[in-house]
Amino acid sequence: MLTLLFVIAAGVVCTFAGDRYHPEQYMEPRTEPVGRLLRSSETTTQFWVEDAQAALRQRHTDGLRHRSGHARNVVMFLGDGMSVPTLTAARVLLGQRQGQTGEEANLAFDKFPTTGLVKTYCVNRQVADSACSATAYLCGVKGNAGTIGVNGAVPRHDCAASTDAARRVQSIAEWALADGRDAGIVTTTRITHASPAGVYGKTANRNWETDADVVNAGHDTERCPDLAHQMIHKHPGNKFKVIFGGGRRAFLPNTTRDEEGTRGRRTDDRNLIEEWQADKAARNVSYKYIWNRAELAELASSPPEYLLGLFEGTHMRYHMEADPSTEPTLAELTEVAIRSLSRNERGFFLFVEGGRIDHAHHDNFARLALDETIEMSKAVARAAELLDEEDSLIVVTADHAHVMAFNGYSPRGQDILGTNKDRDRNGVPYMTLSYTNGPGRRVQDANDMRVDVTQEDNFGALRWRSHVDFPLSSETHGGDDVAVFARGPHHAIFTGLYEQSHIPHRMAYAACIGPGLHACSAAHSLRGSLLAALMLLPTLVAALRSFF
Repeated sequence: MLTLLFVIAAGVVCTFAGDRYHPEQYMEPRTEPVGRLLRSSETTTQFWVEDAQAALRQRHTDGLRHRSGHARNVVMFLGDGMSVPTLTAARVLLGQRQGQTGEEANLAFDKFPTTGLVKTYCVNRQVADSACSATAYLCGVKGNAGTIGVNGAVPRHDCAASTDAARRVQSIAEWALADGRDAGIVTTTRITHASPAGVYGKTANRNWETDADVVNAGHDTERCPDLAHQMIHKHPGNKFKVIFGGGRRAFLPNTTRDEEGTRGRRTDDRNLIEEWQADKAARNVSYKYIWNRAELAELASSPPEYLLGLFEGTHMRYHMEADPSTEPTLAELTEVAIRSLSRNERGFFLFVEGGRIDHAHHDNFARLALDETIEMSKAVARAAELLDEEDSLIVVTADHAHVMAFNGYSPRGQDILGTNKDRDRNGVPYMTLSYTNGPGRRVQDANDMRVDVTQEDNFGALRWRSHVDFPLSSETHGGDDVAVFARGPHHAIFTGLYEQSHIPHRMAYAACIGPGLHACSAAHSLRGSLLAALMLLPTLVAALRSFF
């Protein structure tokens, strides 16, 4: 039986610190030979805010402001690692599941009226991680890899630097709350993972999810509280009306097991789930903590004011491997979140992440990555059904790419998860989808003959690993631009190619929240100009009559 090569060359083996999908060895600086070429202003908040606002003013001048009204509600969908090849391949798989050749199919957001591209690099890396990218697309400022909610003046691991208020940045959720709107998070990862943490967290290290992580790094949890603590006790997390995801272990002491037997990871003997419940009781508001699909269904029609749903000890399971009796789908979570948040007449901001696309790619599990993308598409479709396009903006994007490639010259309808009709120069079949790197490397013989992967016993299984070019313990992100799709009020401002940090400023423009230019003020200025023109009309007519 053919086997994968799991013995990785010396110098490539990694010990997984904090997150096995994102080994710190890949993210840590070795040398910074080009650091002196960076503009020092990029480490400031002002640089990125001014950059985004200048682009917005140009859009305003170009006439993209003329759609009336503003976005009362904003829903941002984030496909973690949802590269353009991932979108294309998922679209084909969706079509093939429906009995089509596949290429002609569409994901739910493919027909949104506006598309664009964004640059995903962070201040100190060509290729972003999910932490610095979250700071960009949620806070409008680019930071360093591994940091969340702080600007580029905060190096990774620097607890002291992250406590400087001038280096901290606000998320669009904070802007929404300040305007009297509600906010919420839905994710298939741990709620303390990098992407969702960008909605509420301020930290010098994305891996500081529990107090134990902070202490083990040699820091004081009072000075630099962990992300789970921030979610429950700090602004803005403690104001969120909906919190859905995985990661119970970060909220429970290590002397306790959760509902499914996973041991907690906290060493401070605190049960943050109980503390969340106590806080809501003290505020005399309705609330509910849930941990399974049945409990979600029970309250779907009449949810309480505050909802905390933690459905796994760690990340939620891949959709194709989940137990449907306990684990809800992303679409189901999205629907309950929208129904709950919609009770606020002023509106809401909701962040929804299909987070396990990224994890499947890191393991070279192409089938799972594409299925997770399709599941996110279903969630987008559900949101589009529930929300009025006239007052609700939906934005769909990714944080970064991956190194999955779409190969060959296959005929229409070829199985997207199968082999190409062509062969390599040695006559060995190759996959339509493959990866540049990752754990799926196979042994080649002395004649440079590749393994015929179609002969492997588990070929085509859910966790069959696609072939890769060079071995790593975890596949890496890609530096490609990623797509943006938008529909709703002022969707046209999302066209073009721009920095990822522009995204929250454009959402805020459409929703009339946060600092900077707003569609509301722009519309007011436009109405004023029209009124002024109408007032001058009689004078103009009189002048024309006298002329003729």
